[in-house]
Amino acid sequence: MPPEVWWGASIAGVLGLLIGSFLNVVIYRLPRMLERQWEQEVAEYATRAVPEGAAAQAPSEPFNLMLPRSHCQACSHQLRWYENIPVLSYVALRGKCSSCGASISMRYPLVELLVGSLFFYCGERFGLSASGMAWAFFCAMLVTMAFIDWDTTLLPDALTLPLLWAGLLASAAGWIEVSLQHSVVGAAAGYLSLWLVYWAFKLATGKEGMGYGDFKLFAALGAWFGWPALVPLILMASVVGACVGIAMKFASRLRAGGYVPFGPFLVGAGLAALFLGPDTVQRAILGALSP
Repeated sequence: MPPEVWWGASIAGVLGLLIGSFLNVVIYRLPRMLERQWEQEVAEYATRAVPEGAAAQAPSEPFNLMLPRSHCQACSHQLRWYENIPVLSYVALRGKCSSCGASISMRYPLVELLVGSLFFYCGERFGLSASGMAWAFFCAMLVTMAFIDWDTTLLPDALTLPLLWAGLLASAAGWIEVSLQHSVVGAAAGYLSLWLVYWAFKLATGKEGMGYGDFKLFAALGAWFGWPALVPLILMASVVGACVGIAMKFASRLRAGGYVPFGPFLVGAGLAALFLGPDTVQRAILGALSP
């Protein structure tokens, strides 16, 4: 690797570590922010029936991506700046809170390393360019959605819709090697295909097989890779998802209701398509399925 490419990729990787630290906050807080918003909407609706003069509910403490500041979940110790350095702080603290000694989840440095590695790859492949930044954004959003969906079965519109629009804009600007026509058709076909599967399954069984967030995520992947990539993407996500679901069932690891979130497998298919290309993904899956 030429030195200039190495330095560019390294800069992107360090930026990825920093962004990965912030994404840990998003992964933890965004679902809780949505829950609070829903609870507030329900409370506001309920207060319409409360007689005049009834005591108003005291406003809750601010809770967003900035407030309150990062702190230990066990003892509320507020993290100092040097306790918030990606990966290094975790190693220096030996995975424990400096105040109470409570264990810190290994997920935090793993997310930081994952995002840093993906940014390094984008910097090495596309350089410090608009294309590199676009695909780094793509990777960051996918990682965030995968962890949120696995934890909560939520794929928030605050993530899926910006990813969809970013794909269309990147195509229009020429930052990705997908024509705008293929991108628009991919977004529409991605959404409609899973929407049709959802309703076919619901009419046949009376149950919901997936959520609307899956439609929007698949539409976003269609915008980034174009409509020809939809078959390889859904094929890989479905096959891997089915294998993981069967393995979890035999290991008695399925959640209540016996479901496995589909979003993380769409994310995995999207990242595989970025690394290998959709055609390679399709050949690999068909080769694995053929006798």
